Amino acid sequence: MTSRTPVPPEPAVTLREILAFDDSGTLRLLLAPAGQDVGVRAVAVGDEGPAQPLDGCLVLAVGAPAASAGAAGPVREAARRGASGVVLRDAEGEAAAPEVLAAAEESGIALLTRAAWADWTDTAALVRSALACARAGSGEEGAAVPDGGAESLAALAAAIAEYTGGAITIEDTRFRVLAHSATGPEADGLRRSTVLGGRVPEWRVAELRRSGMLRALWTSRDVIHRAADADGPERLVVAVRSGPEVLGSIWAAADGRSLSPWAADALRRAAEAAAPHLVRHRLRESGSARRSELALRGLLFGEGDARTHAWSLGLSPDAACAVVVAERDSGAPAGDRTLDVLALQAVSYRPSVRVLRDGDRLLVLLPVDTGRERDVLGLARELAALARSLPGRVPVRAGAGPVVPTALRARSSCEQAALIVRVLRERAARGGGAVRDGEGEADSARYADAAGVGPSLDVVRVLDAVRPVWESGSGPVHDLVRADLAAGGELVRSLAAYLDASGDVTRAAARLVVHPNTLRYRLRRARDRFGVDLDEPDTRLLITLAVRLTG
Repeated sequence: MTSRTPVPPEPAVTLREILAFDDSGTLRLLLAPAGQDVGVRAVAVGDEGPAQPLDGCLVLAVGAPAASAGAAGPVREAARRGASGVVLRDAEGEAAAPEVLAAAEESGIALLTRAAWADWTDTAALVRSALACARAGSGEEGAAVPDGGAESLAALAAAIAEYTGGAITIEDTRFRVLAHSATGPEADGLRRSTVLGGRVPEWRVAELRRSGMLRALWTSRDVIHRAADADGPERLVVAVRSGPEVLGSIWAAADGRSLSPWAADALRRAAEAAAPHLVRHRLRESGSARRSELALRGLLFGEGDARTHAWSLGLSPDAACAVVVAERDSGAPAGDRTLDVLALQAVSYRPSVRVLRDGDRLLVLLPVDTGRERDVLGLARELAALARSLPGRVPVRAGAGPVVPTALRARSSCEQAALIVRVLRERAARGGGAVRDGEGEADSARYADAAGVGPSLDVVRVLDAVRPVWESGSGPVHDLVRADLAAGGELVRSLAAYLDASGDVTRAAARLVVHPNTLRYRLRRARDRFGVDLDEPDTRLLITLAVRLTG
């Protein structure tokens, strides 16, 4: 029998180092009875189970607000199991409950709160990144990464350049340059314009998007090679990730010389070393990002002052704009990241684009210049096509709202885009086949604008308007629909097929996969049992509305 060599615990990092790493203000120290030099070895989220030790852990007490006296229990329990500190949720600026402060003081455990604008995912990523960065800087596992904000990323870029033999840029997901190595005299024009402008030029991002390079970058965990061509030298790129989340990318370009044979391996290691710094960059922007999200939500849903929201987003209230809504099927598997990739693609479409994640939907606000109105439908087409090309092929339908003359009317474009998506989804459920978009191109009902769905858009509006009238009504048609739906809906489905086929029994029966005589029997049953006469125009109209309203 062989004995297994015990794995040594991770070296401790002081609470002081973690707080110094957090320049975003995510964490606030309330109490440190043992001082700020207490050691932290790992982060634990929530209750890890009664048998699980928490030696040296910083525990994120999910759901426990500092202002609640009930949080004293989790604080004492964490201390009993060996934790170094506990992070509670800040209750919108309310003071911590005296019972909670007393529990931390008596237990000798550090007590911190998480900023109200942050979430627990952000906080866990911050602590893990602080631990990794401090260990790397002290010569533990991984390449040494100097400490200190932007200077650290600049030093990292210089080190990567030395190992790869190339010119380096480190970028966030909006293709803004966070750091770069020195630019040599033989650097190509693209690198010069990227470094001088502080971001990748729009035309270059569009070219990468069209070529599929961006899709490969956002979905691959390996180094991607781009051969030299007439537009520039050989390049290597790798995505920087924190778990499944993409934080940015590192690009290495041959700058007047060939890249080294081990450049790809160096980039892989560099991506791991850069992750803590990009997490810190992401968190530093989280406060303003949360405020922007609230402003965008207010603008798109008509909440609060639209003019103030527009200025908060850096948009002129008088700028023309449109909204694209991309909606994922509700049956998507757990952990599906299709919308995350689509959000990255939408942001890369144009620097002024704003994206809001709303459950299974993306709401994309697109400022539109005069003469560029076709860009709105183009973005909807692009998002739908990208979703089809991703692993898993989770269905996504995209609706292009109309261009409105000012950002103050973005809500109306958003509402119409959502209705277009609803029409596409309902057509797919009914097996409605292809539709035509505003440019007359056949498509498989994945994207459209108002012209692409035709009168169906007004039909949806009419149905929404008459729904309260239907639900409060009574009579033979109501009796038929309610009784039949309770029994499984066979008769309602038969009536729907008959009406959709304009009264052609043979065609409707084929769609239902029954004999025409079977369908004729069902129609007679509707008349004989419920007194519903399909030869009467008003009855046909009411039944048409009823079957559409009841799905």
